[in-house]
Amino acid sequence: MSLPSALLDRARVAARPQVTGSVSGAMGLTLTVDGLAAAVGDLVEIDPADRRLFAEVVAVGRDRLTCMPLGTLSGVHSGAPVRATGMPLQVPVGEALLGRVLDGLGRPVDGGPPLGSRVSYVDLASETPHALSRTRVEEPLTFGVRALDTLVPCGKGQRLGIFAGSGVGKSSLLAQITRGTDADVRVIGLIGERGREVREFLEENLGAEGMARTVVVVATSDEPPLVRLKAAFVATRIAEAFRDEGRDVLLLMDSITRTAMAQREVGLSAGEPPATRGYPPSVFAMMPQLLEKAGTGTTGSITGLYTVLVEGDDHNEPIADTARSILDGHIVLTRKLATVGHFPAIDVLESISRVATAVVPPAQMADAREVRRLMGALRDVKELIEIGAYQSGSDPLVDRARGLAPQIDAFLQQPMGESTPAPESWDWLQRIVRSA
Repeated sequence: MSLPSALLDRARVAARPQVTGSVSGAMGLTLTVDGLAAAVGDLVEIDPADRRLFAEVVAVGRDRLTCMPLGTLSGVHSGAPVRATGMPLQVPVGEALLGRVLDGLGRPVDGGPPLGSRVSYVDLASETPHALSRTRVEEPLTFGVRALDTLVPCGKGQRLGIFAGSGVGKSSLLAQITRGTDADVRVIGLIGERGREVREFLEENLGAEGMARTVVVVATSDEPPLVRLKAAFVATRIAEAFRDEGRDVLLLMDSITRTAMAQREVGLSAGEPPATRGYPPSVFAMMPQLLEKAGTGTTGSITGLYTVLVEGDDHNEPIADTARSILDGHIVLTRKLATVGHFPAIDVLESISRVATAVVPPAQMADAREVRRLMGALRDVKELIEIGAYQSGSDPLVDRARGLAPQIDAFLQQPMGESTPAPESWDWLQRIVRSA
């Protein structure tokens, strides 16, 4: 009887002679190890006096390894023994993860039962589906949010960015989408979040109903930068496993900006030179590697929603600009709408879906374009109206937009706990367009 290859690999690792190196130095976010051979990406186990600590090999020299710890360096001393594990970081995947909360390395932190044999473990590194093996994005994925399902429609396997400054409602919108989507599985990555907000997000925004088909990966802002960086890839790897089973997965990541900041800390500590606004080149290499893993595969799909925290509400800063160039569309949240209590604070005219025409029938697209045309006409003369310089009858399109503005605003605003099925949203939009 032949054994599975994973078991054989583990048996080979266990049978290797144990070679021990030692810590020769620790500075900032890195430590150096002498007397040990390991490959880049492998884990090594450090044994300080009070606990065990794992670190990842990030660079190799002739006789020395440079490692980054997956924890704090407190207690690590020169000469501490180091052992090679012979394998990279592995993460759990499987149905048993639904409803669970994991840390940035894939370990349960919700006080629930151990995962044990109910899950399988896979390497964190995975191959991105080849461009020609991906199926086309042709089926819509509903979010239950009227403004998105009609005016910024999303398809299964699409990747969208949610661009906004701090405190504009990104996390609240993600929670509303999580509860209202028709995706089979939801995977949420909370990267660099404030510790206070994690429990609020899980209990108030998601609730028991939202958690039932959801896996949450959390790495708070006080975690080491490598753990925050790994958390984004752990969430993506879990989503990939569900996609490979033929499932339609919704991957929500809050935020890609803090992931890039973690990579910046890692890169600078490894000796990379700062480039654009202090970000080293590895940041701009990491972003497409992470974002391209989402999308369609030969079976199943990962629809990715990534929040982008724009610094000072500058939508052209390096991370926002790079994300926009990679993603398949963007949703813009504005502080002006948020401050007047307009939720969700989506600026429809600045938001766009690049696959809208592929997932929405022509008749419905015509209704969406008409509403956009009315909103654009009203925005162009807003200042004239405010100072009383616009005269009714000057432009029939503007006059019609002014008459329909209350109906459009009521359509675009949606209470936090409310979810609207897509057919109802399209019917409502059609009634607005057909109004006299």
